[in-house]
Amino acid sequence: MIEFFTKQEGNLIIQSIRKAERNTSGEIRVHLEANCKGNIIAAAERVFFQLGMDETQAKNGILFFLAPERKEFAIIGDTGINDVVPHDFWEDIRDIVIAHFKQKAYAEGICRGVERVGEKLKVYFPYQDDDVNELPDEISYGGN
Repeated sequence: MIEFFTKQEGNLIIQSIRKAERNTSGEIRVHLEANCKGNIIAAAERVFFQLGMDETQAKNGILFFLAPERKEFAIIGDTGINDVVPHDFWEDIRDIVIAHFKQKAYAEGICRGVERVGEKLKVYFPYQDDDVNELPDEISYGGN
């Protein structure tokens, strides 16, 4: 397992996911990948499918994919999201994350990015009283 976030930081990220998912039916995951090879978007897409994120009922999964060793990340949204949001939907979320990463505030950057996703997605995928949490909120790890 990659030792990138402290236990406390990991818990803050999970709390941010849960908070964001109280605004939206969207399903948010954070994944850290060790030894990431090739194009970061292609790697994130592979993990998106491996985690079953394409299997949500509304096709509204979002993956924050981090490759710490490469100092790269990607944000991937499923087709249900990308079919309805404007083309620049992800840009301000990316910019929030980058601004924090530049200050080496990695957990804070992910938390703020996740919370922003929840705020923005509530317009397109509002939280419903009968919402089911379709994906785990925990951080996933791969590539070890």
